[in-house]
Amino acid sequence: MVGQQFISKLAGHPWFKVTWLAASERSEGKRYDAAAPWRLPVPASDDVRAMTMHGCVPGRGPKVVFSALDASVAGDVETAFAQAGHIVLSNARNHRMDPLVPLLIPEVNADHLALLDEQRRVKGWPGAIVTNPNCSTVVLAMAMAPLRQFGLTRAVVSTMQAVSGAGYPGVPSFDILGNLVPYIGGEEEKIETEAAKILGSDGGRVSHPVLISAHTNRVPVIDGHTMTVSVDLASRPTVDAVVEAFRVFAGRPQELKLPTAPVPAIVVHDSPNRPQPRLDADLGGGMTVSVGRVRTCPVFTHRFVTLGHNTVRGAAGASILNAELMAAEGSWLS
Repeated sequence: MVGQQFISKLAGHPWFKVTWLAASERSEGKRYDAAAPWRLPVPASDDVRAMTMHGCVPGRGPKVVFSALDASVAGDVETAFAQAGHIVLSNARNHRMDPLVPLLIPEVNADHLALLDEQRRVKGWPGAIVTNPNCSTVVLAMAMAPLRQFGLTRAVVSTMQAVSGAGYPGVPSFDILGNLVPYIGGEEEKIETEAAKILGSDGGRVSHPVLISAHTNRVPVIDGHTMTVSVDLASRPTVDAVVEAFRVFAGRPQELKLPTAPVPAIVVHDSPNRPQPRLDADLGGGMTVSVGRVRTCPVFTHRFVTLGHNTVRGAAGASILNAELMAAEGSWLS
């Protein structure tokens, strides 16, 4: 599903063009449309559908490689590509917590790209690896970033995660229809550790002190991860101040007017029953993060609901925006 979002979002992109597709030996030599039957509502272009799948052999593809590989194989493959001189934009978890690998959300921690010089020097890679976070972490960290100014100390988050986050064919219909599954393996730990790295300093090597407790749930929604969040803010700002912080939040992508950057980065909904996945997941081409129901909290200081498209802002779109930032900042020049 993430690979197909890459194909969809790169179609007609002003800076990048899909020229090479690679996968496992099972798919090597097949046409793309035979190896990966299309699942998105917007059709793939004829030229991409007819492309021949290659093996994941480092050195044979273009310099910039978007990786949607499963974590079971991504670690070694992505390292081999970086060693061969490729710039790898990874969606997998394998390298996210490496202290020399940026875990990047361009609006939040663009300065973490400064790690790349040290990454190349220490690891000896002519290429590089840059990761984007877990699909839920992206949404949470985007919503938390504007709150750092208020002294963000603690947070409790409960997620309601779409079935597309489990890939295709995903969760069996008998398990998810009319139901909720209160466990997604490894997700809670990813949210708690990745968000602290993203919001931290020194390229993420100094974690933000926020303490996060996460509860993750799979729900019968196709696209869009929704979260209810309670936060403790040391300066105890007013609700209006918190809402304004969300409304004005922007970062380097908006400043540089990058092609995939949403404007605004965060939409604040006034209606008490928003955001909703069906209505709001596709805002900003799937790159906008929505926030609503901002109010006081009787346990901490504030609470709100946040939502983002899990396979766009939480995966393929995030990697493309990372690549756009790197191109604009000259970060893949070795």
